Amino acid sequence: MTDRLIRLPEIIGKKDKKTGEEISKGLLSIGATSWWNGVRSKKYPQPVKLGPRTTAWRLSDVLAIIRQGAANND
Repeated sequence: MTDRLIRLPEIIGKKDKKTGEEISKGLLSIGATSWWNGVRSKKYPQPVKLGPRTTAWRLSDVLAIIRQGAANND
């Protein structure tokens, strides 16, 4: 099975730029700045560059973070 690539809005959700209202929910309850800080510190998975301005992550890597967090809360 091929691992699917997901973009940042699928991970953290998407908000309306004018109103700040949530348009779609993400897999994690985290902001973009916190996500990128975690990527830089290697707390979160490293991205896959698809182009000069296109970044994605492997869905399996993001799901592993969710499972790890759930295991730590048990």
